[in-house]
Amino acid sequence: MINLVIMSKSLNSIYTVNYDSENTFLQGVIAMPARRALEKEKIDSLEKLSDYSEKEILQLHGFGKNTVMKLKNHMKEHQVFFKEL
Repeated sequence: MINLVIMSKSLNSIYTVNYDSENTFLQGVIAMPARRALEKEKIDSLEKLSDYSEKEILQLHGFGKNTVMKLKNHMKEHQVFFKEL
């Protein structure tokens, strides 16, 4: 049990160092792996996201049908849509 407490404290300190609190784009909408993939592509707004097709976004790490559906619903609420091919 003591080892678990020590490990937990170690992981918390690692998580705190690596956590980027400024990256809030789509926080609560899609999971972190998909958000990191968008960040890697320098997509940090819905306007930039609208420059991509759904097919292009599906090719990114962390994106599957469920994530894209969540993303499309969020975009629709803000009247932004994927690029048509």
